[in-house]
Amino acid sequence: MSSVPEHVFRAYDIRGLAGNELTDDFARQLGCALSEAYPEIRSLIVGRDGRESSEMLAHALTQSLLESGITVHDAGLLPTPALYFATHEFGSGSGVMVTGSHNPSEYNGFKMMMAGHTLAGEEIQNLRTHFSNDAIPQISTGPCHNIDVTKAYIRRVTSGIQLHRPMRIALDAGNGAAGPLAVATLRACGATVTPLYCEIDGTFPHHHPNPSDPANLQDLQDRVRSEQLDLGVALDGDGDRCGIVDDQGEILWPDRQLMVHARDVLQRAPGSTVVFDVKCSGLLPRVIEEAGGTAVMARTGHSFIKGRMLETGAALGGEMSGHLFFKERWYGFDDGIYAAARLLEILSTQTLRSSEVFAALPQACATPEITLPCAEDGAQHRFIEQFSERAIFPGARLTRLDGVRADFDDGFGLVRASNTTPCLVLRFEGVDENVLQRIQKSFKEQMHQTDPDLKMPF
Repeated sequence: MSSVPEHVFRAYDIRGLAGNELTDDFARQLGCALSEAYPEIRSLIVGRDGRESSEMLAHALTQSLLESGITVHDAGLLPTPALYFATHEFGSGSGVMVTGSHNPSEYNGFKMMMAGHTLAGEEIQNLRTHFSNDAIPQISTGPCHNIDVTKAYIRRVTSGIQLHRPMRIALDAGNGAAGPLAVATLRACGATVTPLYCEIDGTFPHHHPNPSDPANLQDLQDRVRSEQLDLGVALDGDGDRCGIVDDQGEILWPDRQLMVHARDVLQRAPGSTVVFDVKCSGLLPRVIEEAGGTAVMARTGHSFIKGRMLETGAALGGEMSGHLFFKERWYGFDDGIYAAARLLEILSTQTLRSSEVFAALPQACATPEITLPCAEDGAQHRFIEQFSERAIFPGARLTRLDGVRADFDDGFGLVRASNTTPCLVLRFEGVDENVLQRIQKSFKEQMHQTDPDLKMPF
């Protein structure tokens, strides 16, 4: 086995520094590893985002797959959900997306779907055992076909979604891979779209393509307010996550987006399961159950959510980072463009403004995701292991599914280890500000018992 950096094999994907950790040699070894680990897969779709390193990595991966006798369908530059769509539309069920998602421009990575299943956890770790410095044995060079996914994707989305009334929106793609396709798709659904940073530029010159950070939504909020638009949509770097701001420029966090979608989906699919991650509001399960659904909590991570949806037969899933998964009327993968189209469809049936629709949702005092940087990658996991053994929250229901979540009757607190960056992720919610501060204080005190040097922002 070659000396490849272990830390690039992450919980949901492979991710690292392009040209340093992820090189063309790494991509070739990955192609060989996939062919060895999944010998039954004889056809793969390969796509890439707009980063400067993506074309090189995609080319090296493709050559390796071809030399292993695998047929490759080259989808070119496109967002991740369009690659997932292609694996369904073109019948292979398997694909690799070269993308660094929302990471800074110097990073890149690989998201992998094999036979309709997104690789995660041990499956990704197992790939490393198939890496080798030896030359790739040429079994027989497979054929390579170029495919155009764009027209098929737009046709499929618009065959099910057409707005009931005109909607005026701003769309901020953060110069990621989804910009052109998102603009074209939402316009085809009947929306009037004001593009904001929708030109693909892998250096991300305007802001980080991560809608989870409120700082990255400021330009979108300003544009929605200044032009008096109905809604603002923000996409991450590879288009599988969706951020929303209402007509007043206020952020609708993804767990509250999920409330809207759950009520809508459960009207047509009563009794269905809705999966959500550990970072979501404690009010969400109540909304799901009151709408006639079954609420299921899962680990954070797009791969884990999809896996749990398959296990439970869920009609809908989502997580606080903005990944939303529709099985009802769609394929069950995370797609920021499609999620935006579904929300616009719902709002287009209302006479109320988006801010008025969202104001009717249950709400508590809640923080956005709070990140605490750690000294090195892996330190976050060691902290959680120690904290989980020591943490005591009287009167709370403890969940150790992914970190430590303490649910009280009047709120919750969570601390978990990030699987993508060396940091701890926290979130808190309370029925009012006093409760919120009480829960934060309890976590802060106990976290300092585990690591007195932690610098808490609250």
